Amino acid sequence: MNKNKRLQIDVMQLFQSNYEVKTDKGSLSEFSVKFFGPENSPYEEGVWDVLVQVPDEYPYKSPSIGFKNRIFHPNIDFDSGSVCLDVINQTWSPVFNLINIFDIFLPQLLLYPNPTDPLNHDAANLQTKDLEAYQKYAKEMVKKYALNKNYKKQNTTKNENEDNNQDELSDLSGSEELSDLSGAEGFSDSDL
Repeated sequence: MNKNKRLQIDVMQLFQSNYEVKTDKGSLSEFSVKFFGPENSPYEEGVWDVLVQVPDEYPYKSPSIGFKNRIFHPNIDFDSGSVCLDVINQTWSPVFNLINIFDIFLPQLLLYPNPTDPLNHDAANLQTKDLEAYQKYAKEMVKKYALNKNYKKQNTTKNENEDNNQDELSDLSGSEELSDLSGAEGFSDSDL
């Protein structure tokens, strides 16, 4: 399977998921995903637009991930939104796909910050010295930068997101990048 076809399949799966996906200029290599903070974390009421930039070498090279609105977290730069996530940056494998980032990797990062490998030293220091103060401040930053007044859980907005994603797919349907997707339901290990 060529790299372009793999990207098409992975992006299509993301569009068909519970996530709201927005493309810019009809490109499959750069888009944003609405990401809800995981339950039982200081981020649980937060909603972020996460920018995904997929390199030409995908799936052999990991996508770049960045939070477009601010988040206070040891492993996320407060100003740029860059993510220090080992599995994305260093241990990425072609067996992972784009949905893994939003279903597994980012929720795990927000639930279990790693203060020993910080991009935000203030957050790391506060988490290490006073976990309760860190969590309180992280919640305050959620309210300031990421609170969705119409907060709904991802799985309760599935139909609405599917409608929005269908509009995006319709806009992309004439795109050369999606032209080979008919009948492409999955792939095997030999396709990687």
